[in-house]
Amino acid sequence: MATLIPNITISEFKKLKACEVYSDGEYLFTFTNSQTDYVRTQAEYMAMRGNTIGGKTIEEILEDATVRV
Repeated sequence: MATLIPNITISEFKKLKACEVYSDGEYLFTFTNSQTDYVRTQAEYMAMRGNTIGGKTIEEILEDATVRV
């Protein structure tokens, strides 16, 4: 079956260090392939800061989501 969505194997994907992912010219996310625990921790921290809603921590957001379900 033909698809318009480009594909990439896991082996090729794992070779990338970092890349921005777009769909139809719209930015979706930035991928980072952390090589150390320090880089991974810092990337997670910055992502959490960038996506925090109303100054809440990830724990508070998850708690709110659990209560609503």
